[in-house]
Amino acid sequence: MPVRTTVDIPEPLHDRLRERAEKSGTSIRALIVRAIEQTYTAEAKGDRVTGPLVKGPGKLGPRFPEEENPHDLVLS
Repeated sequence: MPVRTTVDIPEPLHDRLRERAEKSGTSIRALIVRAIEQTYTAEAKGDRVTGPLVKGPGKLGPRFPEEENPHDLVLS
């Protein structure tokens, strides 16, 4: 069963959607549903990151800092 949702779309974007729908012979709703399906049903590409993103010398900070400011740890 479909769910009705209201979304405010900026007028210039709505105009482009309407034009594209007219050219393709479909509805704005169909364009939006197809875009959402393509965006959120596609399988993730690549491998998950499991190691550190930055490699090099240095010491690791505390695993669960309680008193430290996290920004001090990142920017130091």
